[in-house]
Order: sequence, then structure tokens, then C-alpha cells
Amino acid sequence: MNRSTCWLIAGVVSVWFSSTLYAAEPAFEGKTIRIIVGFSAGGGFDTYSRAIARHMSRHIPGNPSIIVENMTGAGSIVAANHMYRIAKPDGLTIGNFHGFQILNQVLGAPGIEFDARKFEWLGVPVQDSGACALTRASGITNLEQWRTAKQPVKLGGVGPGDASYGMARVLKEVLGLPVQPIPGYKGTAEIRLAAESGELAGGCWQWESIKVIWRKSLEAGEVNIVIQLVVKTHPELAKVPLASSLAKTDEARLLLQAAVHDPNSITRPYSLPPGTPKDRVQILQKAFMDTMKDPEFLADAKKAQLDIDPVAAEEVEKTVARFFKLNASLVAKLKEILK
Repeated sequence: MNRSTCWLIAGVVSVWFSSTLYAAEPAFEGKTIRIIVGFSAGGGFDTYSRAIARHMSRHIPGNPSIIVENMTGAGSIVAANHMYRIAKPDGLTIGNFHGFQILNQVLGAPGIEFDARKFEWLGVPVQDSGACALTRASGITNLEQWRTAKQPVKLGGVGPGDASYGMARVLKEVLGLPVQPIPGYKGTAEIRLAAESGELAGGCWQWESIKVIWRKSLEAGEVNIVIQLVVKTHPELAKVPLASSLAKTDEARLLLQAAVHDPNSITRPYSLPPGTPKDRVQILQKAFMDTMKDPEFLADAKKAQLDIDPVAAEEVEKTVARFFKLNASLVAKLKEILK
């Protein structure tokens, strides 16, 4: 291909993208985009969404206003169902529900009325890192102590369908650690309080949240991260062993990936309703990822102690597709493990 041909192709692409942006302006100019968050105000999902809402408008043609609305219920299933069944596919409603609900769809969990394969994904602001935090008072400060514990270690969880409970179940049923999962807590803040009172040894959820809400106890050595449930070591937890080191069979590794690693990588997905016009989807996908690189947004996120490690839409789609490719026997075992 000669130089003149290359310049011609580049020019055509540039004109096409510019015309797409121009055509998109009427769709967004003077409008308001709503981000529907499946959890209550003040939590991690809400905090990320409000930070994104403050900055994403600059990257959308027409600079629409962006507001956040909280639609709680059933671990964010209510919000996900709303995005699928009720929200208009016009690019003016963005959903933010828990990625674990995608696995729950595959497992046939009650209450789910959406098909995750039909959402239009924008991306994820951070790949969450599963970890287990145990109090020093529990007597478990490292993995070897846990492996050889004579009594099951009590880990708090919300309940079936929630990541905190799911990780505890996986540690027990897949990796063979002595664990007694204790469901029934409203959230990680309540689990932390129960651990501090001695009711629990601790719990497993995202390191990105643990290091914020338990910062003082971690710094004082009153709480220890004993194991991390990630594919590769988190740079802030260089000396903490990986749960995968306990997975001795191919099946155990597949179960760990399906129940923990993949859900954690898309814990906080942003999506559009099925049927949203492709040009608007592309504009908002680009705007989302441009926001993740925006210096003002990154400064805002740092101030709020929000980690940013984005996942693009195409990677979210690949992860979602993997859930639906799990073979029937593996799905049956996951149902039993996460019940």
C-alpha cells in the first residue's frame, strides 16, 4: 500500500468519526443522562458513579448533564432488571449493578429477569481484588495458621448471591480451608463491626474496599490480609499468598476462576439497555474510557481513595461470554458450592 492510499484511508476514517460525533450531538445536547446505581448512597458503587458523573460529560458530544439515582434491592438485581425491561434504549440511561449477578443468571438465581448477553457494556472502572481480612484476635495471622486451625474460621457474608458469602464458600468447598461461612449481614461495614467485636474472625471482599474502611486497624496490625483471591499478586499485597496456590486440580482452578476471579474483574460494570443504537453505544464507550484517563477525574478519584484500573467494553463482553460457556457439570457444582 503506497503512502497516498494510507493518507486517503486515514482521511476517510477521520471524516467518518467526526461526522459520527457531530451526528451524536443532538442526541445528547441539552439532555440529562441518568446513572442507575443498584446500591444505596454512600457505598462504593455510589461513590464511583458520582465521581464518573462529575467528569464524563466533558467527553460526550453535546456535554449532557449526568445525575446519579440509587435503585436498591436484591443485591442490585432490581436495578439490573430495570435496565433490561424498563429503561429506554436511547443512551440516556446507564446502569451500574453488581457483576456477580451475571454469574447468578447462569446459576438460575431467583428474581433475575435480564439476559446479561444482551446488555451493551461501557466498561468497568477498576478490576477488584478479592482478599480475606482476619483480626489478630482471631489467632489467624497467616495462611499456614489458617490451614492448620482446629476450629473452622468464622467468615461473615451477606448471603447466597453475594460475593462476600461466595468467596467464603469457595475457600471451604473448593480449596479445603477450615471455614464456617456466616450469612445474614447487611454489608461489609456490618461484617467489619462483627469482627471487631469478636463475633467473627473476619471476612472476604474487595481489597479496594478493605484498605479504606479498615485502614487504621491494618496499619496497627490489628487486622491482617491472610490470602488474596486474584489471578496475579496485587502490588500492595506482595507478601500475601494467592488462593490459587491451594487449587490442586484443573476443576478447582476452573471453579475458582468462575466463582471468584471473573466476577471480581467485572464487579462494577456500566451498561446500556439492549437495543441502544450502535452509534450512541460507541460514543459512550469512548467517553467512559476517556474519563478513566482524564487527569481531573484521576485527581478526584485519588482524593476519594478510589482505585482506577479500567476494563474496556470488549473485555467485559469476553468475561460475560465465559460465564455462559461453562459446562453443565461445572454449573451444577457452582450451584451447590454457592447455595
